[in-house]
Amino acid sequence: MNKKDIKKVVLAYSGGLDTSIIIPWLKENYNNCEVIAVSGDVGQGTELDGLEEKAIKTGASKLYIEDLTDEFVDDFIIPTVKAGALYEEYMLGTSFARPVIAKRIVEIAKAEGADAICHGCTGKGNDQVRFELTIKHFAPEMAIIAPWREWDIKSREEEIEYAEAHQVPLKINRETNYSKDKNLWHLSHEGLDLEDTGNEPMYEKEGFLEMGVSPIQAPDVPTYITIDFEKGVPVALNDEKLSAKEIILKLNKLGGENGIGLLDIVENRLVGMKCRGVYETPGGAILYKAHSVLESICLDKMTMHKKQELAITFAELVYNGQWYTPLREALSAFVDKTQEKVTGKVRLKLYKGNMINAGVWSPYSLYSEEIATFGESDYNQKDSEGFINLFGLPIKVQAMVDQKNKQE
Repeated sequence: MNKKDIKKVVLAYSGGLDTSIIIPWLKENYNNCEVIAVSGDVGQGTELDGLEEKAIKTGASKLYIEDLTDEFVDDFIIPTVKAGALYEEYMLGTSFARPVIAKRIVEIAKAEGADAICHGCTGKGNDQVRFELTIKHFAPEMAIIAPWREWDIKSREEEIEYAEAHQVPLKINRETNYSKDKNLWHLSHEGLDLEDTGNEPMYEKEGFLEMGVSPIQAPDVPTYITIDFEKGVPVALNDEKLSAKEIILKLNKLGGENGIGLLDIVENRLVGMKCRGVYETPGGAILYKAHSVLESICLDKMTMHKKQELAITFAELVYNGQWYTPLREALSAFVDKTQEKVTGKVRLKLYKGNMINAGVWSPYSLYSEEIATFGESDYNQKDSEGFINLFGLPIKVQAMVDQKNKQE
């Protein structure tokens, strides 16, 4: 890539620390190129307020704010929930937000006739891979600029210094400089005191949690909820028909109020290092739990176990930025087949960070009280003798052979 050929750049713009200083940096280092900022709205809420004024003030020619929330939920979140995909307990909040944003950025870059796409991901993180693999899928010839792999800035503290020197307005300061990512599914916290694995997260400190409260601060009375699913997709909350996005937003409030969905993990990043993150995913945690409970009565043993195996692969693909791959598409086709009869209602009791099963019903339930009962039933217990003899035959033969060889 010859810098002289770069006249117009589309920047993935969040208005956070990294992307805020990238606009003036691009103009300084790429021949005063035109910078078009693009913000993908995946449910950041007030973080998008004032972005246009800020982007233009710092040197962008224009800002696109694209509402991607419905696509994000329907095409990325729900397929992942149906798959039961978790990456080391992490509910993939940042991971599956990147492909939908990058896809739209490519569309705008093509429409604008841009020479390059720029992102603010660090060389240590996973997001650089997620953005760039999506860009390569939709625009394999497009040049990609990653300032963190070019500039001399080495830390977030130096980024703040650069911002101050270039009069770039920031909403953070040196004392509250957590690295955060927020969307309608989750909020992540990294950095500062969390970099020491011996430090307990400050869950009870005012302002630390944004989507809910600590279980300690949650009400002393439980909250009961019901969620209805059709073919693995949530369609109603407390008997009110809603879209999946509306259900997630309402569950965020209910879960947050009850201290649900906090996760503190040291995860294995794609680039090889371990990194600690604290995640808030109140609605997502409830949705995963309810879906799993419903599957427990709707899926047969072999399908459930194979699906659980493949969920690990699905999660790794999402985490590693490989959403747009034949394997992910094939796994989604498998998942959709398994969900054909995952229809029913789940009731949960939310209480101080806990999600307690309180009932599950489905017209496709494979659970038979008549068969499973400890009382009298038509089940013939004598049938188990022949089954055990055949099931244990290899073990018996092996033991007989071993015994014979010992005697000889």
